[in-house]
Amino acid sequence: MIYIFYITLVLLTLGMIFSIIRFVKGPTAGDRTVALDTMTTLMVAGLVVLAAVFDRLIYVDVALIYGVLGFIGVIVIARYLEGAL
Repeated sequence: MIYIFYITLVLLTLGMIFSIIRFVKGPTAGDRTVALDTMTTLMVAGLVVLAAVFDRLIYVDVALIYGVLGFIGVIVIARYLEGAL
């Protein structure tokens, strides 16, 4: 059963690596913003998986706060790129 968690964490890490590559190589600021949002989502998913592995609910709370802050950050970046700020 624990192998499923390890496989999930490996796949999340692989997705994070691809997102970092897109963040670095992204030709436009929009590509970098989407990569940053993807990294935030993958990090939240990773924290939830770690909460299940270690049976600690505090990681879920941290994941929720991180998700909300990541969402607000992406909204601010999008508004800046749009020229509204």
